Amino acid sequence: MRPSRLSVTYWTGTAACFAGAVAMLIVYTPVEPTMGPIQKMLYLHWPVAIDAFAACFVVFVASIGYLWQREERWDDLAVAASNVAAVYCAAVLVTGVLWARSVWGVWWIWSPRLTFSLVLFLLYVGYLALRPLVPAERRAVVSAGYGIAAFVDVPLVFLSVKLMPDVHPTSITLAPAMKLTLAVWFVPITLIMGGLIATQFGLNRRRHAVGGPGPVPVRPRETLA
Repeated sequence: MRPSRLSVTYWTGTAACFAGAVAMLIVYTPVEPTMGPIQKMLYLHWPVAIDAFAACFVVFVASIGYLWQREERWDDLAVAASNVAAVYCAAVLVTGVLWARSVWGVWWIWSPRLTFSLVLFLLYVGYLALRPLVPAERRAVVSAGYGIAAFVDVPLVFLSVKLMPDVHPTSITLAPAMKLTLAVWFVPITLIMGGLIATQFGLNRRRHAVGGPGPVPVRPRETLA
């Protein structure tokens, strides 16, 4: 299927934003004196983590929407967002362990936040793995219940560092240039998240419109809607 003009424009703009953020990180952003260059990994890690939570929230809301209205579009949206949630949670773990290896000297520590983050990733992988195992007539209902229950882990990830002993810093002081870089990085990372969810949702809706099987894997190069 040929991408629409809207899709091409959206992804071109997103790519430009991402390239600009990378250039800003390399040329403009100062190196943090304590952690060194690896600290720049956090400008990717933080936006990806927040947007992973946002994708999980979309699954949560869409799951409630399906149980309330029993409309297929809500299930399609939940599946679309769960794909992106799983990918973003994986990115959080990868960027986190790369940073930890440099700063802490180990790849992994079973701290509360890291453990809850791993559980969150496994929950949304489990969501996607569960769907084919459930009979078609019950799939959307079971998935909706799962999607609501899985969201419970999101506040646990967020609050664990505040409520439990953890090696994660509770706050990091950033210079003005660093704060600006962090704000800029939220733009492309959020655009990618929104674009992937919209792309997957559009694919799922078209598949149902032609009477095919359920949701299909995400293909971000296809049309947005």
